[in-house]
Amino acid sequence: MEGIAQAQAPATMEPAGGMQGFVADWSSDQRAFKNVSWGKAMMWIFLLSDTFIFGCFLLSYMTVRMSTTVPWPNPSEVFALEIAGQHLPLILIAIMTFVLITSSGTMAMAVNCGYRRDRARTAALLLVTALFGAAFVGMQAFEWTKLIHEGVRPWGNPWGAEQFGSAFFMITGFHGTHVTIGVIFLLIVARKVWRGDYDTGRPGFFTSRKGRYEIVEITGLYWHFVDLVWVFIFALFYLW
Repeated sequence: MEGIAQAQAPATMEPAGGMQGFVADWSSDQRAFKNVSWGKAMMWIFLLSDTFIFGCFLLSYMTVRMSTTVPWPNPSEVFALEIAGQHLPLILIAIMTFVLITSSGTMAMAVNCGYRRDRARTAALLLVTALFGAAFVGMQAFEWTKLIHEGVRPWGNPWGAEQFGSAFFMITGFHGTHVTIGVIFLLIVARKVWRGDYDTGRPGFFTSRKGRYEIVEITGLYWHFVDLVWVFIFALFYLW
């Protein structure tokens, strides 16, 4: 009887341990990324690769900044503005930072309204976010124009280390390009939300299945990443 009972007992499989268990966990779609859509996963992969690029830029900037023997220009003086006879250091950069961080709030609200299928508010908040982004790019264009007029070039500047110009134009230009692309993306998605493409499942670019506003969240992932990168640029380039 004991042998029969042992034969009828269900066989249990011990979970694999060590490296074999790690590979099994991350190679099975039933365990890792089970509920993640293709579009969201691809956006996360893109943002990861973009993190490496921005990381290399900022690390290169820090290396140049610490290794140069020529005095580095003082950001508080270089990025100051004269307003009503007052010398205001970093005032424009502070406004740009406030605008971009505020846009993260409106983007988060747009995602919330999108999942509640509030079409009008979602479209309006996406447009407001795009407006903030466009304002940021406009202020950055003014900043570039001012520094170019004062003699800053990628190969030199009148205030000290020649690497300042190349680092400034490369880092802020690359980030500004990301913001510009984000603004275009926001306008496209806002138009499609307003037309009701995500309610009817109308075919086309950036349109998901009927009744799903996930593309708004994917847009939000990109926008929050751009805002987060600016925080690091602001801290390392303008405050250091």
